[in-house]
Parts: sequence; structure tokens; C-alpha cells
Amino acid sequence: MQKILTTIIIVDDDVQVLRSLCFLLEAEGYFVRTYSSSQALLEESELPEKACLLVDYRMPEMNGLDLLTRVRDKFPKVPALLITGYPDDTIEGRAAQIGIKVVRKPHLDDTLLSSIQAALAPA
Repeated sequence: MQKILTTIIIVDDDVQVLRSLCFLLEAEGYFVRTYSSSQALLEESELPEKACLLVDYRMPEMNGLDLLTRVRDKFPKVPALLITGYPDDTIEGRAAQIGIKVVRKPHLDDTLLSSIQAALAPA
């Protein structure tokens, strides 16, 4: 897989998390786009052809699962991961129903990278 052709789209309202994830993923050879709000992503009319969404669960306007549900209405084939520091059975169950893997903070290193690779792998 050629990571350089892949864009990781991160949505998180925490600027420090955005910076940290951006640094990690760019060091791995990915292009990265960041959004600090759900609304900013929803206003996009197009996403890169090869992309993976990385969305925080807790955000002010709407939670990450609600955002991913709306994004999937516009872009049904885009792979996505949900990140959260507050996992529970309800979040993980709802994510599983819509085919979204949950990655737990603060373990966003090797687990995150392997989860992105798995999400991008052909079915």
C-alpha cells in the first residue's frame, strides 16, 4: 500500500490532539487534513479519492458517531475510525453497527496506525 497517496482527515475540537495526530501521521507518510469542528467537515463537497476519517467522539456540536453517520450519507465508501478517551459498551456497540472501529485514547500510536492500515485495506 502506498501511504503517500492517502489522506487522513482528522476531526477533533482539541487543537493539541490535532497537532499531535497530524505530526504522527505525516511522519508515517500520510497527507493530513484537520478540522476542529464537525460542521467544517460537513461543509466539504468532496473528499480525496483515497482517504480515511479519524473522528473524535466527544465534540461540542455533535458526537463523532452522529458526524460519521452524516458523512457516510454523502460519502458512503470512505473508511473511518472513531477515537475516544471515554469508551463504553454503548459507543462501541453503535460504532460496530455502522462498521466503525473504535480506537481508545491515549493509545493512539501503533494501535492507531494498524487500525488505519486495516481500514484502508481492500475488502
